Amino acid sequence: MAAGPAKVVLLTGAAGGLGTVMAAALLEAGHCVAAADLDGNALVRLLERLQAPRERLLPVPADVSSEDECNAAIEATVAHFGRVDGLVNNAGIGMSSIRPDAETRHPDIEELTPDVWDRFYMVNVRGPMMLTRAAVPHMRKAGWGRVVNNTTSYKTMLRVLPYGAMKSALESMSAVWAQQLAGTGITVNVLVPGGPTDTPFIADAAGWPRDKMLRPDIMAAPIRWLISDAANDVTGRRITASEWDTTLVADEAAAAASRGIGWPELVSNQTWW
Repeated sequence: MAAGPAKVVLLTGAAGGLGTVMAAALLEAGHCVAAADLDGNALVRLLERLQAPRERLLPVPADVSSEDECNAAIEATVAHFGRVDGLVNNAGIGMSSIRPDAETRHPDIEELTPDVWDRFYMVNVRGPMMLTRAAVPHMRKAGWGRVVNNTTSYKTMLRVLPYGAMKSALESMSAVWAQQLAGTGITVNVLVPGGPTDTPFIADAAGWPRDKMLRPDIMAAPIRWLISDAANDVTGRRITASEWDTTLVADEAAAAASRGIGWPELVSNQTWW
């Protein structure tokens, strides 16, 4: 059950590989989940798989690239559950959407058209911004809230376009939001798997052996902890799920698997403040 009162969490990309794991983990912890996803059929399959009552699991068809649908997702969550305590920005568009092998045979600048850049921006950057903007007023009113953003590994940020650049932007946004919301009761943290993960997000044509990939269930323990009251004083942190040691108590595992969001070691490498 939940550590502390049950929370209401809007989880985007809920019907995907990582989303399904996190939705199940939150439900198992006693929380209520508004499961948002672009794929309505996948949401139906998610409901069938999780077998949770509607009082605890709400399907929310939503395209996070649409401002209206982002606002509607927050409104639907509040209308159904009475509040929104947490937002997990997990929805994203990946390299396999460009071509099946783009995860490993990275597109060059000529291949990345403005339309591709715009689509990646709308889903991976603008979507989390709009959802966070819509959710924060509810959290401010309650004096408690959680924003958890799924960015990516640093190696990807520095090598893969446009995905890495967009996730770098979300990483930066997360760091700024954590500072801006300090003292409000709202925390902002990043949770990443830590490397290629065995989900449909990565096409088979990428060429990576699936038995070598990370398992999606590594996201379960850290998301449960981040949403719990045990993480009340933790903000501005990046947790790498693959480094979470389930043999440790949760607070110790979190400390060992986390560091500051972004590149805090570079703060001193400047001449103007």
